[in-house]
Amino acid sequence: MLPVRRQIADQIRDVVGARSLDLTRPPGDDGLFGPGSATWAVHGDFTAMMAGGIASLLVQMLHPAALAGVWDHSQFRRDMAGRLRRTAGFISVTTYGSTEAADAMIARVRQVHDRVSGTLPDGTPYSANDPHLLTFVHAAEVDSFLRAHRTYRDPDFPDDAADRYLAEMAMIARRLGARDVPEDRHQLARFLGSIRSELRVDARTRMVARTLLNQPAPSPTLAPVASWLTQAGIALLPEWAARLHGLDGPAAIRPAIRAGTRRLGGAIRWALAG
Repeated sequence: MLPVRRQIADQIRDVVGARSLDLTRPPGDDGLFGPGSATWAVHGDFTAMMAGGIASLLVQMLHPAALAGVWDHSQFRRDMAGRLRRTAGFISVTTYGSTEAADAMIARVRQVHDRVSGTLPDGTPYSANDPHLLTFVHAAEVDSFLRAHRTYRDPDFPDDAADRYLAEMAMIARRLGARDVPEDRHQLARFLGSIRSELRVDARTRMVARTLLNQPAPSPTLAPVASWLTQAGIALLPEWAARLHGLDGPAAIRPAIRAGTRRLGGAIRWALAG
């Protein structure tokens, strides 16, 4: 029987499909970013990234076109875990994989986007290749990951490093087809402020949110971890996003969530280091 530490680590890696990913790089190839990048720092903690991922999806689904892409073209009702695993795989390979593997992953996502289009309930056409929509999806993601890193992993992460992270990640967004991508904290805040008038909640939003927040844990062992990370993701939401979702609970519990998530992160890093 495997030691408990190894069992926990293997189950955690399976959540994001890490054991099936090839992140090897040839000598001299640092991939798209490299070990000295801000992106490697922000994306380097499992706990913060999982919480940030939940927050990101909750913000993204507030845009009717982003929601429609999920509603019309995914198996989220039956396979939310698979959707999360594929997203985690994209982030892992483009962050840590070889340049060739990252390029191939970006090309694959662009091919998927070519097939994602349709009509909103009000008759408005949508497409996953819409540059404005791609910029929003990207902005929601990097904002959530940066919030998670600074809240749950490194509260002293410098502002200039945060801006470097946004500038580095803008390259991925542009290669996916986004335009006018925010490259620092001020541009990001302005963009998210400008798009809020386009965001809303309806019955479909509530159903997708329930599916995300109530998905079964990957294993009984990880059930408490999954439940806690869900709450950690909710606690990261900007106030306006939490209010739209009806998830704006008492602010007094946030320090406890923050402290507990940092302790959980330490335990998970211990398991993964074994």
